Amino acid sequence: MPGKFELYKDKKGDFRFRLKATNGQIILSSEGYKAKPSAKNGIESVRKNAVVEERYEKKNTRKGVFSFILKSINGRVIGTSQTYKTEVSQKSGIASVRKNAPGAKFEDQTLA
Repeated sequence: MPGKFELYKDKKGDFRFRLKATNGQIILSSEGYKAKPSAKNGIESVRKNAVVEERYEKKNTRKGVFSFILKSINGRVIGTSQTYKTEVSQKSGIASVRKNAPGAKFEDQTLA
């Protein structure tokens, strides 16, 4: 069973998407977009860039919190991970995005 992109509106009325793994855990979240087509383009960019290892930028803080961002070919941030307690978990998160994003289903929650 593949992962799933969910497109939704936030409290400010911006369009956002999140990528969920097969277990329902959110593994990547987007920024807010003013227009729905822009958010859909963001999803397609994640699908394309998720498989390219060089598009991931790993982050860690002095307090030992790990995360990553996914960038497009032009260097723009297209998705941000949750935070992780270990570097191993961070690497697992990246592997999950790489596995789930390309074939993820799409659910438009803005239609309800």
